[in-house]
Amino acid sequence: MTALNASALPDISARGEVAVPQYPLDQRAIGIVHFGVGGFHRAHQAMFLDRLMNAGRDRDWAICGVGLLPGDARMRDALTAQDGMYTLVTKNPDGERDPRVIGSIAKYLFAPDDPEAVLAQMTDPAVRIVSLTVTEGGYNYNPSTGEFQYETEAVAADLSTRFDSAGAADVGRAGEDGGGANTAHGAGHPRTMFGFVVEALRRRREAGTEPFTVMSCDNVRGNGDLAQRMILAYARRRDENGLHGQELMTDWIEQHVAFPNCMVDRITPATVPEDIEMISADYGIDDAWPVVAEDFVQWVLEDEFPAGRPAYEEAGVQMVEDVEPYELMKLRLLNCSHQSIAYFGLLLGLTYADEAAVDEHLAPFARTLYMDVEGTPTVPEVPGIDLTAYKDELMARFANEAIKDTLARLAAESSDRIPTWMMPVIRENLEAERSVTATAAIVASWARYAEGTGENGEEWPVVDRLHDRVMAAAAKHDEDPLAFLRDEELFGDLVEHEAFTAPYLHALEVLRTDGARALLKELVGATA
Repeated sequence: MTALNASALPDISARGEVAVPQYPLDQRAIGIVHFGVGGFHRAHQAMFLDRLMNAGRDRDWAICGVGLLPGDARMRDALTAQDGMYTLVTKNPDGERDPRVIGSIAKYLFAPDDPEAVLAQMTDPAVRIVSLTVTEGGYNYNPSTGEFQYETEAVAADLSTRFDSAGAADVGRAGEDGGGANTAHGAGHPRTMFGFVVEALRRRREAGTEPFTVMSCDNVRGNGDLAQRMILAYARRRDENGLHGQELMTDWIEQHVAFPNCMVDRITPATVPEDIEMISADYGIDDAWPVVAEDFVQWVLEDEFPAGRPAYEEAGVQMVEDVEPYELMKLRLLNCSHQSIAYFGLLLGLTYADEAAVDEHLAPFARTLYMDVEGTPTVPEVPGIDLTAYKDELMARFANEAIKDTLARLAAESSDRIPTWMMPVIRENLEAERSVTATAAIVASWARYAEGTGENGEEWPVVDRLHDRVMAAAAKHDEDPLAFLRDEELFGDLVEHEAFTAPYLHALEVLRTDGARALLKELVGATA
């Protein structure tokens, strides 16, 4: 067994089973700081950079990963011990694998260990991009109103704290450079992505260093635009609190910092113990946190990088002027379709997405009732894309048995996903007086799933940042069948639209009395 690290690469390479970096690791120089190093980032953005480095270029764009949450300590330990490397195994539908060691992450910093080290890295002039995969919920906004949520605990702490590398000594000087109000704010370090990004930009401006580009890579419509709005909202409140002194940050960020939008796509299940065992048994590599993903990958990126960027187009990235058509296609046909099979699949007693994608009733519900009837009318024309072929390819990707993507993963964090991905589809179809039968059934399946027990009495954990709230609403179904829809933060005024509530109430009643199979048979049969 070979422990994965720099010294092991010659041995792994000699076996000829796993591709390894074709560049000296000591030639990596950090040009990107990335918040949110999870499986998807390592199967996607880090992989594209590794392609470029293996081609002999862009080795000055290596990544420094940053973790903010307590759970990120595990990633710190894994990547630090492995010199930033990990094994990525992509799996084709026919079972063929492509294993390779990825080396584009040169460093990993766990922010709670040393916040100043993170800020020092972000203020290094060599860093020209700060990228994000912080999940839909990481942008800290109300999905119904679109407003920044200032009261979130960590954000509120950052908004009341003066940041300075000199620490508490600067609190006494606060009145000299920003007004007496600053003396009420304790000194400390950022806790949130917003805090680190804005403070690093402030220090770069103060030092006369060109600002970095902020590149969001999350599954949110207009992810760059959203990142800009939320970061500006945060900066504006700190300006109002006098925490940037007389040199306000909001206008400067708006004028000088680029926030390109992009669309990202690769199904990447969470790493499970079986993946670690497979890497060990089949390839003789001891890897603490490998990544397994499908063979398909896509990245469509707006070309807006004033400070420069890697030659992404040479690694297969589509560089475009406007990403929105591609973005809407992916969000409304892939991401929403995942939600269409997630809750129904679990209610049917299924475990994996590939089972749901070939189920005799659930597959046509997703492919025809959702994708064709309700999803497609909300997608604009996409340059160079045949939407019918794209939808067929999606179903084939979902049915990839080699991936073993769990329905539980797809059903997690629904309070971030449904409002962000599906609510725009529902609203657009309501406004156009088109059918919302399928989306009403999907939301009803979420509501039924949130009751926490299956049709045979089995219990499951509802993994959601609003766990208590959504389960409390679902527990009221007997007394108020519309209780789930009354959460304005998640659904706005949807409960007032009879065109939606009528099919929703019917779907929920059938789900709770006759079960998911009966509802799917009814819906698919009506369409046929």
